[in-house]
Parts: sequence; C-alpha cells; structure tokens
Amino acid sequence: MRFTIFQDSRKGSRKINQDRIAYIYGRDTLLMVLADGMGGHAGGEIAAQITVRLFAERFQQDAQPVLSNPLEFLHDTMRRVHAALGSYARQFSMIETPRTTCVAVVIQMGYAYWAHVGDSRLYLFRQGQLYSQTKDHSKVQYLLDRGLITEDEIAYHPERNRIYSCLGGAVEPVIDLSRRTTLRTNDILLLCSDGFWTVIPAREIANILTSAPLLQAAPKMMREAQQRGGADGDNLSTIIVRWDTDTDTDPSPATETATLNLGEFQTELEQTVTVTDRTGANRELTDDEIEQAIAEIQATIQKFRR
Repeated sequence: MRFTIFQDSRKGSRKINQDRIAYIYGRDTLLMVLADGMGGHAGGEIAAQITVRLFAERFQQDAQPVLSNPLEFLHDTMRRVHAALGSYARQFSMIETPRTTCVAVVIQMGYAYWAHVGDSRLYLFRQGQLYSQTKDHSKVQYLLDRGLITEDEIAYHPERNRIYSCLGGAVEPVIDLSRRTTLRTNDILLLCSDGFWTVIPAREIANILTSAPLLQAAPKMMREAQQRGGADGDNLSTIIVRWDTDTDTDPSPATETATLNLGEFQTELEQTVTVTDRTGANRELTDDEIEQAIAEIQATIQKFRR
C-alpha cells in the first residue's frame, strides 16, 4: 500500500479534549478511527479512549494479514465498545454511562469500508469534489433531510448537539455501514469530529486539500478551523489520508508498507488519559490516579477484545 496520512486533535476553547484519534496499518491493511466523547456525560473522554484502544487491539489481533470481512469487523467492534462502556460504568457505579460518537474506516486490497455512529463524519473526495459522506445521526440531520433547515444553518442551530445514536448508554446504537468502495489514485478520505466540520464546510475542505500538498494543507486547515471556533470552539480532530499518492500531484512524503513483515503493525495512537473523575468533575488527576485509570481502561478492553 502507498498513502500519505495526517492526523491532529485539538481541544479548541474547551478545558479538556474529549476527542481521540488513531491509525494503525500493517503491510496490506489500514485502520483509521475517530471518537468524540459526548460532552455533558461523565467520562466522555473515557468512552473515546476505550473506543480507539479497543479498535486498535482488535485490528492487530484480527488483521492477519488482512481482515476477512472488514464491514463485519467494524460493526462487531462498535457493538463490543458499546458493551464495554456499559460494563465500565457498572463496575465503577458511575452515575451515567460514558458515551461517544465514532467513525472508523478500513482500507485493504484497494477498497475502503467504513462505519459510523453519531455525528462524527467521513468524507471521500475525488478529483477535488465531494464523492461520498456519512449521514449524521442527529436532530439537525433529520431537519435537513426534510428541508426544514439548510446545510449552512446546522452549525448554529440550537439543537445541533442532539444525537440519537451513540456508543454507550441504555439504547442500542444505530450503526451505519458503507458499501465496499473502490479507491482511485489521489482519492482523499477525511474523518472528523463535529468541532471541525461545523466550521469548515465540505466544499471548502475540497478546495483547501487541492490547493497544496496534503501535509501543508491539512495543518493550515486545522489552524483555520480552530480560529473560526473562537471562544466557544469545540474539540476538533481530523485524520486525512490521500490514497495511492501520485508524487506528481502531491510531493508530500508517502508511507510505503511493502517493507513491513507479516503481522507487523505501525500505530499512531494518542496516549492521553482522562482528566475527568467519575462524577464528571474536571480536575487534575494525581500520578497514582492516572496509572489506575490506565489500568482500569485496559482491563475493560481486554474483556471485550475477543
């Protein structure tokens, strides 16, 4: 495989960052996952942390050397995350179950497969145009589908944060799966949280990503998104991959996986730990509490990875 990849996550104007992002690849397959812990729920960042770590561990366990059924893997892993969050909440008698949105994509054999829950999005751009995108599980998407609001009104609508599907909580999540999608040279897949897409519309993303090499355009776009968020800006995160990069079009350094051994993986996974206690209060954790939080999260992941 050959691709150019970028990822970044920023807290915006919030006290903490509840977004988590990761990408993992072997010789013949690539996984990207983004989770946006739901604000207002205790431990949103715990939910996002469990999500990306469980995805990463299951991917390395099952991709030997590729996933036999990528869509089944995505669906099953999201269901396991949902169960793991419920288990975590019960174990520690949390007032509310940690909750998160999620979008994840697997690329292998020249095809992309993706799944999402909530309003974290995936865009596929081809030849400078939006080719495909996920549809949010949200109140504003419902209103948009019925022609009651416009796309430009979503970012400022008073009910823009009402999500009807997520991982965690008492209700089983609605998990949307894509079709198997053939990728072409220079196709761009972009995963993002709502703190990003509400301030940078898709048509502008397409223009920015075709105006400069990916590793120049993407950081510039993140800085612009954070600036537009202003004093009330949400956490914002992106993972962007340009597939089968043509160096004549984009001279950014590309990742080549042919030199990896079978069973060998490269992982870019945030190591951030929660800074919110189980009651939902924001405070600094002691070193002992940080170590305990890591151990508790890892123990939960181990129970649901197989």
